[in-house]
Amino acid sequence: MNSASTFRIGTTLVLTMLLGACAGSVVDTTVRDDMPEGFSSVAELDSSIELDIRYFGVNNFLGRPVTGYEAPACILSTPAASALSEVQRNALASGLSLKIYDCYRPQRAVNDFVSWAADPTDDVMKASMYPDVPRDELFARGYIAERSGHSRASTLDLTLVPLGTRQPALDPFASWNCRGEELARFPDNSIDMGTSYDCFDELSHTENPRISPEATGNRLLLRTLMEAAGFQNYSNEWWHYTLRDEPFTDQFFDFPVQ
Repeated sequence: MNSASTFRIGTTLVLTMLLGACAGSVVDTTVRDDMPEGFSSVAELDSSIELDIRYFGVNNFLGRPVTGYEAPACILSTPAASALSEVQRNALASGLSLKIYDCYRPQRAVNDFVSWAADPTDDVMKASMYPDVPRDELFARGYIAERSGHSRASTLDLTLVPLGTRQPALDPFASWNCRGEELARFPDNSIDMGTSYDCFDELSHTENPRISPEATGNRLLLRTLMEAAGFQNYSNEWWHYTLRDEPFTDQFFDFPVQ
């Protein structure tokens, strides 16, 4: 997708958001029967949203499944899930779909991140995911935290993909470069966002001026969509959004993703 097509999509999106939008369909996943009150499965509310839950598998910065992810499911607070469905309606009308990498994250998964960060010998994904950030600076630089907004269930990580595309199945341990040119990154059906998801690097900062005009336009397109539905971006990560009026402002949940 070139810069011109990026901005044509952006123009279409603005008109769509003013005039209203329509829905579509696809993807399913395991649904919990015992979620706490106030939580919803995104697949159940809007099956057109693509799911690529990275912490359930090995395509992530740990290079292995993360504790607490027992299914490739997206669980959010019900207000966040409902707002996300609104975003999807607007994206679909422009020939795009949301694709979600992570949603609710149990505290046990956050604890797993903390344990991993304390092990200096585990550098399987360093070259691919955090080539220039020392492991002991991941907390200080805001890439991981001992308490995550994801555990409050109104924060999620996502991108935009062209309709009709799916995530390629390739070896995550091959030599990928999360901040390299698009062909050097782990193949993803995402439109070009300038870096891979979960790339711990300054190039992942949403408004980093060193990314291409096309990637800049795509990041701003995602932000426009999300902000219109009440979400706010975390400036260090182009993929990270939190519902402004999240219902659980001071609770960190720990039930597994099933």
